Amino acid sequence: MFYSPAGRRSALAPYDWGLLWAALALLGLGLVMVYSSSIAVAEAKSANNQAAHYLIRHGVYLMLGSAAAFAVFQVPSNLWQKAAPALFVLGVILLVAVLIPGVGKEVYGARRWIPLGPIGNFQPSELVKLFTVLYAADYTVRKASMMHDLRQGFLPMFGVMVLVGALLLLEPDFGAFVIIVTIALGIIFLGGFNAKLFLGLSVMLAISFVLLIISSDYRRARILGYLDPWKDPLGAGYQLSHSLMAFGRGEWFGVGLGDSVEKLFYLPEAYTDFLLAVIGEELGFVGVMAVILLFALFTWRAFSIGWQAALMGRNFQALVAQGVGIWIASQAVVNMGVNVGLLPTKGLTLPFMSYGGSGIVANCLALALLLRIDFENRCLMKGKRQ
Repeated sequence: MFYSPAGRRSALAPYDWGLLWAALALLGLGLVMVYSSSIAVAEAKSANNQAAHYLIRHGVYLMLGSAAAFAVFQVPSNLWQKAAPALFVLGVILLVAVLIPGVGKEVYGARRWIPLGPIGNFQPSELVKLFTVLYAADYTVRKASMMHDLRQGFLPMFGVMVLVGALLLLEPDFGAFVIIVTIALGIIFLGGFNAKLFLGLSVMLAISFVLLIISSDYRRARILGYLDPWKDPLGAGYQLSHSLMAFGRGEWFGVGLGDSVEKLFYLPEAYTDFLLAVIGEELGFVGVMAVILLFALFTWRAFSIGWQAALMGRNFQALVAQGVGIWIASQAVVNMGVNVGLLPTKGLTLPFMSYGGSGIVANCLALALLLRIDFENRCLMKGKRQ
């Protein structure tokens, strides 16, 4: 039993069912929609015209992610705090390795993957997002007394983020760079960084992002295509224009599961970056709203777990839980914004849902960390040892 904020005694559930069911619903719906959106491509490109090619691979990634999550759940969160700096260094090493010819694999002009044979391609930036959550939380706790100071509290983390950002931009992976910076800044702000300094640095960061965009022909072309996709619907605006047509066809309730037209070689990356567009076409506005509500529920529960940990003086655990919430929410918002034309194309997948082994495994690991922190909170509330 424990006391709720209202002062009433209530039974303590064994798990945070809201968090767990939101994540399982996203994973399950993602599996169904990856299959639906990839059938045509799988039949055309896979050996023996196997329609379930991507479904099988996605299922394997889910099993690997589940096994890894089970292992992570067994590890006490204080050990993750001790390992955070070493894990972050490992992430930086992997970002360097992916740029080495012969080690990293280049696809469509980007070198973001390390081939792992029959397993598929490993994308280090997905794990770096998780390592950034752990490292930023550990850094903020260690520097708690200095978080009001720009030089001692912020600049060391800023230097680390510049290093990671430089490596990501060399790939290039601007989308992962944006998410990782968002995670780090969010955790530092929640950890007590001076609000006025944070606002000023955020403005400077926004100016820096604009300069990065206009200094690159590739990124500038994406921005122009996003602002008016119908100006060049067969070129720079091709993906967005077909994504918008998919949403338009779906209307309120969709054309029906499996009946999308845009996934039939019209919409590129239909089962990865633009999965939401297929959901919009097949399940309509109702389906898209269901996805948004599931992400909102997941984020709310992540912040609630962090809030509970903070009340118990578990500051590292609090920042990790809220950092995971920032990561999943910001990536989901960016992906959705890209799909509906509110943001320029970033190459970011929809967490828990889009096809991709590295992303699914990293998301499952993040979920396991959240569940572990929640489990420890509940053990302490029950007066038990963790």
